[in-house]
Amino acid sequence: MLLSWQFWAVLSAVFAALTAIFAKVGIENINSDFATFIRTIVILLVVAAILSMLGGWQPVSEISPKTWTFLVLSGIATGASWLCYFRALKLGDAARVAPIDKMSVVMVAVFGVFFLGERLSLPNWLGVCLIACGAVLVAYRG
Repeated sequence: MLLSWQFWAVLSAVFAALTAIFAKVGIENINSDFATFIRTIVILLVVAAILSMLGGWQPVSEISPKTWTFLVLSGIATGASWLCYFRALKLGDAARVAPIDKMSVVMVAVFGVFFLGERLSLPNWLGVCLIACGAVLVAYRG
């Protein structure tokens, strides 16, 4: 089970859900950008501890320029996403913010097709459309 991508994806979803709930409570009396800074420090420390425990550190000199470029771009995108997410949580309900944030699932599918050459079948596209519709319906304030 530990080698299954599905297992790790489900855990990711569970932790993402907990992130929204914990963050909503945690940013109640603090600037959302500063809260993101604190969260980032915690993540840095936790990942460093995991790398140390599992012996996952690698020599920086072995990392190619292409890898560096895309990891830096990914880091910038992650930081921007977190800042926007915490600001949205500060201003809105977690139950409405999180589904809109998960529209990233739809965007990843579309970007994967256009930029990575991935292929989606008709049922896959139907799922993408249903995710988009579901996110809008959950976020809808009716």
